[in-house]
Amino acid sequence: MNSIVRKVFTYFILPVCIAGLTYAIVKSIMEPVEFNKYKAYRESVAIQRLKDIRELQVAYKNVNGRYASTVDSLKMFYNDGKMKIVMQIGSQDDSVAVANTKSLKRRKPRIKPAEMLELYNQGQKLVFQIENEIAVKDTLFNDRTDFNIDSLALIPFCGDSVLMESAVKKVSGVNVPLFEASMPYKSLLRGLNNQLRINLDAEREDQGKYKGLQVGSISAPNNNAGNWE
Repeated sequence: MNSIVRKVFTYFILPVCIAGLTYAIVKSIMEPVEFNKYKAYRESVAIQRLKDIRELQVAYKNVNGRYASTVDSLKMFYNDGKMKIVMQIGSQDDSVAVANTKSLKRRKPRIKPAEMLELYNQGQKLVFQIENEIAVKDTLFNDRTDFNIDSLALIPFCGDSVLMESAVKKVSGVNVPLFEASMPYKSLLRGLNNQLRINLDAEREDQGKYKGLQVGSISAPNNNAGNWE
């Protein structure tokens, strides 16, 4: 009887135990590797979206003197807003054009850019700047086939809303517009190993860092930097 038990243990139970132990070891090694791989991919998509928000916020501030407080405001600005674009006509390296421009302005100190453009089109060498109003959607992200304004408000891979705030705070006695947009890991990494995500959040908290991705800050000016930079 003991011989039969020994054989059953040796040929059946022991191999199963070894296989189970091997699987557990491999899984414990591979889970963090897989988690970090998918985390890096999701972060790359999220970072691009936060960069797009930052670019739109800078354009919005240039027009309105402050940052937008919601992504919906940015979407409206992109779809319906206009920006002033300064265009350089002529070259500062062209000494004849520079001399002609100085001479013209001495004779007509109140000459308007539109009049100078007419003279330029007639063949006169000049150097000057003109301002044009151009639709925001015709100016920003024109070279980006992957840009989608309707996705701007959403955290990738989960559908939660991007968290965004704006404020105006006094810094050294000066009013400074500020904004921040963020995507917590709890949303961005949803569906991945939850315990590893909890561990990541705890690690970030211990380091005094935001538990996710963030661009800008309403606490203090940071030149609209992202916390991944």
